[in-house]
Amino acid sequence: MARDEELAELAHPQFWNERYSSEKTIKQDGIQEVLDSFEWFGDFAKLRPFFLKHLPDSTSGSHILQLGCGNSTLTADIYNLGHTNQTSVDFSQVVIDAMQLKYSSLETRWRVMDVRQLELQDGSVDVAIDKGTLDAMIHGSVWDPPDDVRSNVGQYVDEVARVLKPGGQWLYITYRQPHFMKPLLTREGSWDLSVEVLAEDAGAFEYFGFIMKKHLNADLGHVTAPVVGKDEATLHVHSSSKIPGMILANYDDAE
Repeated sequence: MARDEELAELAHPQFWNERYSSEKTIKQDGIQEVLDSFEWFGDFAKLRPFFLKHLPDSTSGSHILQLGCGNSTLTADIYNLGHTNQTSVDFSQVVIDAMQLKYSSLETRWRVMDVRQLELQDGSVDVAIDKGTLDAMIHGSVWDPPDDVRSNVGQYVDEVARVLKPGGQWLYITYRQPHFMKPLLTREGSWDLSVEVLAEDAGAFEYFGFIMKKHLNADLGHVTAPVVGKDEATLHVHSSSKIPGMILANYDDAE
């Protein structure tokens, strides 16, 4: 199978069900199967300052939606910050069953759900979190994405815009460059978009934290997606700040 065809398979639940099933291990009692945790990139210790900066106060009871939770520890990590009102979704039945078992002590919800068709009410989420889910939908040319990428990403982004409350935020962690991702994430009239560069220290591999903050007067029924092409607006760093263990540089629309 060609490399691009392999990447396209990541957008289908069958691929992930097979992968997670093959990765299960047997506990010492020889009976119960468990799925070990795995982080595709950016362990929580490095991302913690970003989340502490942008998550609401843990006493607020805010509803946090984990988009494509996989077998990451992120739900548990955010829970341990005091955010117990979480819904973690993934379109793999195998991984949701495994995570429910593994984290049965957490007062959180695990749901089999496709992020392109969220079974959640409009305006019901305070914060949505994505670490790698959107990335798994992308393959082919970054300048001119294939039709299936445009469709999958468009459906996903529109669904997040729909379920976020006015004033709510979508926090998206990725290794992909902002000038390629911003056109896919922009929704005129729905939210403001900013980007922070996340790195452990100077010279380290960079990750990017996108923050989409929904307008207080956003109209859920009229989400405008941009045309993705080669001539999109560029981005530039307009300010930088530093918090312990991490470099933050904010990106915005070029003036």
